[in-house]
Amino acid sequence: MTLDKLKLNEKAIITSINCDDILKNRLYSFGIIKGSTLKVVAFTLTKSTIEIKINQTKVALRLSEANKIEVEYEK
Repeated sequence: MTLDKLKLNEKAIITSINCDDILKNRLYSFGIIKGSTLKVVAFTLTKSTIEIKINQTKVALRLSEANKIEVEYEK
């Protein structure tokens, strides 16, 4: 499942990131790496942006970026 499919307040663990190196480096700089736990905090009204909390940091991503991040529900 990809990050953009999660609902509000759901937690998940990143299993892989499938994008080019430029975007991957940007995501890594925010702490978005394989094995990290994240929580969905908010969506914009137009559902074009998702806000997540990862390592005590809130990050906003475009849904087009979020659909490149594979996750699984946290157990």
